[in-house]
Amino acid sequence: MTNSTEFRQSVRDWLEANCPAAMRTPPPDGGIVWAGSKLCFDSVEQQQWFERMRDQGWFAPDWPARFGGGGLDGTQTRILEEELSRLKCRAPMINLGVWMIGPVLLESGSAEQQAQHLPGMARGEVAWCQGFSEPGAGSDLAGLKCRAERDGDEYVLNGSKIWTSYADRCDWMYALVRTDSAAGKHAGISMLLIDMASPGVSVTPIDLISGKSHFCQVFFDNVRVPVANRVGAEGEGWALARALLGHERRAMSKFGDNNVPGIDFLALARQLLPLSDAASRPLLADRVVRSAMDEHAYKLSTQRAHEAGRAGVDVSGLAACFKYLHSEHNRERHETLMALAGSEALGWEGEAFDNDMLKLARQWLNSYTYTIAGGTSEIQLNILARRVLGLPANGG
Repeated sequence: MTNSTEFRQSVRDWLEANCPAAMRTPPPDGGIVWAGSKLCFDSVEQQQWFERMRDQGWFAPDWPARFGGGGLDGTQTRILEEELSRLKCRAPMINLGVWMIGPVLLESGSAEQQAQHLPGMARGEVAWCQGFSEPGAGSDLAGLKCRAERDGDEYVLNGSKIWTSYADRCDWMYALVRTDSAAGKHAGISMLLIDMASPGVSVTPIDLISGKSHFCQVFFDNVRVPVANRVGAEGEGWALARALLGHERRAMSKFGDNNVPGIDFLALARQLLPLSDAASRPLLADRVVRSAMDEHAYKLSTQRAHEAGRAGVDVSGLAACFKYLHSEHNRERHETLMALAGSEALGWEGEAFDNDMLKLARQWLNSYTYTIAGGTSEIQLNILARRVLGLPANGG
């Protein structure tokens, strides 16, 4: 057997022995574990699965072992992801630190920052949120005004961040702030690591139309942040943000592969199609098939990108498409299910003939958030047009 085959078998054996049967089914809403200092578990099996994956270093499988990672190479990490998917294992933890700021610290953080923050991320002990968008600086992120003024060995931070996911339950934030108002729009931005327990930090949740409230607004009132918490040099925040957003889009593009709460599209479509209007049924069936084919093609594309990357081929252009494709496919699947369900999908509370139906309207509304978070679909298309295809900005 090849080394890859042997590794795959060892992973398969370990998962079969260590992933409880209860953790091989999609979790209910709220039934996932979020990293953080105040971990909560719904069951003994959920805690066992968390602890076993943590002790393997497989929350961050491709990180160095000295930082709590698994020390796997790219091929081994992909094999692990494939075997987790094959067995339908639940994500043992959702951890934005590992997915986003962690890779940036591995690449650009100081030795002290790596030692302080990476092990806690890799063990799921610290929750992180992202402080980028501001009122008036969403799609135009470089227009941010949250200001950090140098005062000796500290910055004094004032301003606010908005649409900050799960800020009310997070321990730390990585944020873009303006450290030089006289510099160019992009040149005066730095990245800071902010302890959310610092005096002067306050968080206000924002209600969503879907009924969930994971977005927050965060306010900073003379918050003191050590200069040692700046990632990279002063003024390098924009370059670091671009790198981080690349990690974010890759994380969001594979979010549906982590067995997180959601709807089984094909199963529910098969359930609903016979109940739809007979005249429109062929058109609806066509939408179901097209959505399923698009998702399959997307998964084949991600696999192709992985294999080409292993062969040394530059796949940055293809990978740049994944966040846009995944979020738009997800939205279209929910639009199709809503069309199939008709008036049955409008139930918001109360009894329903199936649990998936009960939450369909909420999931449909929530699917639109993924076309906004991490850069709107329109912004993604601009990025693809200009940076991947090289089209002129003025359309000429």
